[in-house]
Formats: sequence, C-alpha cells, structure tokens
Amino acid sequence: MVKETLDAPYSHYLFDAELSQTIDRRTIEEMEIDGFTLMEIAGSSAANMLLEDKQLSHGVYLCGKGNNAGDALVVARYLLQHNIDATIVFLSGSDDLSPDTQKNLELLRKFNPDNGSTFFEDWEQFNPPKDFDFIIDGMLGTGLTSDVRGDYTQAVEWANRQSQPVFSMDIPTGLHADSGKIMGCVIEANVTFTFGGRKLGLYLKDGPEKAGTIHYCELSFPNHFKEDCNTYLLDESWIKMESPTPGQHKYNSGVLYIIAGSEGLTGAAIMAAKSAWAEGLGAVILICPRGVLSIYEQTLPSIIKKPVGNRDDLHFKDEHSSRVLDILSEKEGALLLGPGLGREQSTVHFVEDILSQNNKPTVIDADGLWCLAQLDDLPKADQSEWILTPHPGELNRLIQNSELQKASRLQTVRKYAQTLGVTVLAKGMPGIIGTPAGKCYLTNYNTNYFSRAGSGDVLAGKVSAHLAFGRPPATSSAHGLLKGKQKLEHYLKQHQDLPEPSDFI
Repeated sequence: MVKETLDAPYSHYLFDAELSQTIDRRTIEEMEIDGFTLMEIAGSSAANMLLEDKQLSHGVYLCGKGNNAGDALVVARYLLQHNIDATIVFLSGSDDLSPDTQKNLELLRKFNPDNGSTFFEDWEQFNPPKDFDFIIDGMLGTGLTSDVRGDYTQAVEWANRQSQPVFSMDIPTGLHADSGKIMGCVIEANVTFTFGGRKLGLYLKDGPEKAGTIHYCELSFPNHFKEDCNTYLLDESWIKMESPTPGQHKYNSGVLYIIAGSEGLTGAAIMAAKSAWAEGLGAVILICPRGVLSIYEQTLPSIIKKPVGNRDDLHFKDEHSSRVLDILSEKEGALLLGPGLGREQSTVHFVEDILSQNNKPTVIDADGLWCLAQLDDLPKADQSEWILTPHPGELNRLIQNSELQKASRLQTVRKYAQTLGVTVLAKGMPGIIGTPAGKCYLTNYNTNYFSRAGSGDVLAGKVSAHLAFGRPPATSSAHGLLKGKQKLEHYLKQHQDLPEPSDFI
C-alpha cells in the first residue's frame, strides 16, 4: 500500500471551537504567553492589513464582552495612531468585560485621552456617524452555541444594511465555528481575520458566503499543540503539482484501465478517457461492451480499446467478468470503474465480481457507485486501494448506517472513509477528501461546477490518471480537484458563460 504524503502546512490546519480553545489555554498555561499578549498579536496583525488600505478614515466597532471585542479594541488603538477615528459600541455595556478586553479598553483610553474615539454603552444609544467608512465586527466569536438574540440581532441587521465593508474578528458574528451554520442571523463580512488557526465553520455550509475573504493571522501557538487537528484546507499553495516523467515505453509512463460505457451512456466513458489521456499517461485502455465499440473507434483514436462480449452486448454482464479480469492482469496500472456503466442487474453482478478480485488501485465513480450501493457488503479485495467519488446523493445512497446519514457531510465522509478503509472524494461545496486514517481535506474554492453533467467524468479521469502515475489516493484526489480549479479559472478569464465539461480536458 502506498503511504499517504498529503501533509498540509500548519497555516492550513482547520480548528473546531474546542481545539481552538484548548490550544489557546495550553499556550497561556504551559508556555506562559498570556492572553493579553496573544490578543495584542491578533489585533495588530489585523490592523496592519487594514492599514494597507489608504482610504480608511473612520470605523464603527461593534463589540460584545468577550475576547473578540478585545481584538477589535486593539485594532482601534493601532488605527487611531494613524488618525483613523473610532466609534465604539458595546452591545451589552462595558462592565463585566473579559479581563484582557477590559485591559485593552483602559489602554485605548490612555493612548487617546483627548479625541479620535467615541463610546456608546448600549445599542439604543448608538448614533451612527455620518462619515464612517468601515465596520469592525467584534461581537461574538467561536464560543457561540445558541442563536443570536436581542441587541446583537439588531446590530447584525444594521451592519448588513450598510454599504461600508465589514471586517470580522476571528469569525463573523452568528456563524457557528464548527459547522458553518447560521445561528439565527449572521453578519455578512467582506473580510474575516482568523487568528491562530483557521476556523472550520469558515469553510462549511454558509461560511464561505458569509465570511468573505479570509486572512489567516498567525499567533504564538506551538506547532505540537496543533497535532490533534485532523482537518485541513486544500489549495495549490502547498500541493506540489509535479509533471509526469516520460518513460522509455508507453507502458512505463502510467497505464490506466477504464471500465465504462453502455448504450446511451457512451459520452461518460469518452469524457473520462480523454481527461485521463490529457494528463500525460503512457496508455489509457478502455474496456467496453463490444456492442458500443464503433462509437469509441470514431471518437477515441488515441485510446486503446478492449471490447468484451458479443456485438449485441450493449452493457456489461456478469459473464464478461473473467475476460475483463484477464485484460486487467496484462499490465501494471490503475483502474477507473463506473462512468456510464448503466444500472442493469447483470452489471451489478459484474461490478461485484471485478472489484472482489481486482487488486489494482481503483477509482469508483458514477454508476459504479450506484452498483456498490445495491450490494450488502463492500466487495473490496484485501490491501486494495479505492477512491470513491460520490456527489451528495450518491454518498447518501452508499451510507447504510442511519445515524451516520444524520451527521454532517464532513463527519459522514470522515467516518465512512475510516470505517471502510477507502479514500472518499466527496463532490459538492466544499469538496471533501476523506482518508482511511480519518484525515479530511476541504477545498477553499467553488467546486459546485463538478455537479454539472459530464464534469464528474472529467474529474474522475484526472484523479485516476494521477493514481496511475503511482501517487497515493489522497494526493491523486487533490491533484484532480486542483487541476479542475485551474482549468475553470483559465476558462473564466476568457469567457463569460459556464464552461462545457470538454473545456476541462
């Protein structure tokens, strides 16, 4: 089995609220770096980024009682030193603030005793200045577990009506730090400065839409405190996209077998084969029912075709399995099974036979996943490596544990991959890669495109090609997703309309 080497940098670790609070507490207790120092680093980092915008002149600071308010007050102090005025509103008053927030309020008053800052002790008193040009959200943070209520709701709704940009401290008020769920209402940030570790909820459910642009601000957290993290942000800043090395012979440059296609569904096999071939493989070998061979002869001149069965066979049947297994044994390589297979009962038996006796690294997609869902047990050969590529509906169909079906998509992918010893590339927003070790990787870009018909076949082809190059399953999945992203960005720079799947090949 190939060892997984998809190691994210610490800047791309995703923390849930519990881990974030644990790391913060351990840093204070064990490293003796006090909370006030951490708050100073966080606020000054955000302020320095804001100072890159030379147009700012007056900010409205919406503050609660916790440490998010303290971060906001640090920002106010730094910006006031650059003649950027501050109107500060304490939604619940300025008594009973957290100790570090109280200290920063006192410090702010000392730094600017005469002018530049205005304070309001509750929301009802607040009178918005006419000339403010940005809003700082320091109301509620990662500790939020119930719906936003009272004056906080009023402040969120007011901020969302303004045309001025909103900058959130750590996480937008009203966004659940773990799930990305909106807790009653949520502030719509243009920018979120997230401190010490990226918060998981920023990348799940409503998080990407409500958090705006996310800036990671490093804190003095020891790296070994972060090792309990098991979820990471996936992007090309740290994924090494290596070009394939040509071999002396086509069969030494990566070989991919594709079992795909049936009457009326030949396009899926064509898209997958062309996508894989475009990645630079030495050989792509399409195994197909003989009855549809003529279509591939015309459309796939560079692809080796291996038909099975008779001329009137238009889909795979269980009697084809022995011949297909013989073909698979001819060369080393990887296997892609599923695009356009169809859903005949005899095809289900065929898929079960192939998978139970095949030891090649395998990607199972589309109708291959449908066939798997019809079986009581997973026909996985010992030590074989699988990548499953379900969209949300296919994932739900595969899950037979009713409790797991009720879990979040991230929890479902993690548990399913771990329990069955497979890699899961779950299509959707975000894209999620789950590994047998229980690690998950989330995309930080829009992957909704892969829900369009045909695009999933292209993605499967790219993932399978990298598996055929000998890359580990999670790495192959990451390469496939990032190649899709790069192709989409390139296309959208030149066109206004949505691309066709063929534009990604």
